[in-house]
Formats: sequence, structure tokens, C-alpha cells
Amino acid sequence: MPSAAMAMAAGTGIVCGLINGGMVTALRIPPFIVTLGMLGIARGLAKLLAGNQRIAPPPESLGWLEGFVDKTPELAWLQVAPAAWCLLGTAILAGFVLRRTAFGVQVVAIGSSEPTARLCGVPVARTKILVYALCGLGAGLAGAVTLGRLGVGDPTTAVGLELQIIAAVVIGGASLSGGEGGILGTMIGAFMLSCLSAGCTLAGIDNSVQEIIIGGIIVAAVTIDGLRQRRHR
Repeated sequence: MPSAAMAMAAGTGIVCGLINGGMVTALRIPPFIVTLGMLGIARGLAKLLAGNQRIAPPPESLGWLEGFVDKTPELAWLQVAPAAWCLLGTAILAGFVLRRTAFGVQVVAIGSSEPTARLCGVPVARTKILVYALCGLGAGLAGAVTLGRLGVGDPTTAVGLELQIIAAVVIGGASLSGGEGGILGTMIGAFMLSCLSAGCTLAGIDNSVQEIIIGGIIVAAVTIDGLRQRRHR
């Protein structure tokens, strides 16, 4: 059951990613609009299929998926949940692919200047579609892991999380204009936001104030990035 759920989540994510990539490359629709639209469609379908309520599977049906995110794993030498080690391994693999493979170099080149990359022989359309498919795969797997952590399927769990993701990558040094950024910086940005959220919770700060803080961080980070880009021109 957990393996089937993981496979279906991954497959659904890949299909959504392929659709996004196809629309961006074939129809020339701005990526932000395509991904935002797919977010709305996917969330609406999830609510429709769930009947606008949480789906609580039997605890025994979660199997190894529940142990995958358990903060106190059965194997004491792991110290933290297996999911945390999986995250670290995925980050290392992604960093290697981005910096040490032809595919990674092509992705960075497209982000820096798509016309230049095309003139250099980079298969722009195919590379972009593959990137969107990989993003969809990651989103699908993240959804399955969230099911194991919460024990229920809730279509409204990650509402607003996209803003925190944007904040994490921008804080980590990624440029919204493309061509800059890395896995290490993104991980640091995500950890910083997690620490900020945990600190606000421990300090008893209301969630609305946390959202204001995160919004301010996004604006400040984008402003700094814009000033940096102007200085390099």
C-alpha cells in the first residue's frame, strides 16, 4: 500500500510536470502562469476527489511510510528520521548533477540566457521539459511523505507553502532572473526559514505575524537580488 501510494504520487507529479513543461515550451506561456494555474487545478481536483475533507487511511496501511518520517527511528544509530537522511542524499545528488554533469550545465546555461544556450546547441525544449518533470516528481514524492508524517490526506495542508519555497531559494542566493543559485544555498535558506518558523512558534508569535515576516523577507531578498543584478550590468 505505501509503495503503491508513493508510485502513484510520483507518477501524478511527473505527468503534471510534463504538462507544465509542454505548455511552457510549445505555447510560450510564462512559467509562473503555467505553474500557478496547475497549482490551482491540482488543488481543486484534490479537494473534489476528497469531498472537501480529510482522508484518514487505517494506520496499519501506512506501513513503512510512517516509519520513514518517524523522528525516533527504530534504528537508533540513525539519530533522525530516515526522511532527513534521504533529503541530505537527494541534495548531494542534485548538487552533483547540477555542477558536474552536462545536463546540469545545460540547465544553468538556459537560466542564464536561453537564446545563447540555443545557439550553443543546447536542446532547450527537451531540457526544460525534463526539468519540469523532475520538479513534478519531487512534488509528488513530497506529498506522499507528507501523508506519512500527518497520517491523513489533506488537500489544504500546503496552502501558502509556495511562498516559503520562493523565499528559501531567494535567500539561498538564487536569482529570479535565472542563471544563479545552487543546492547548498537553497538548503541553507530552507533551514533558516524552518528555524524562523520554529522560533516564532516557541515565542508564541501568531501565524499571521509569521506570514508578514516571511513576506518581508521575500521582498527584501528580491530587492537585494535586483540591486546586485544592476551592479553587474
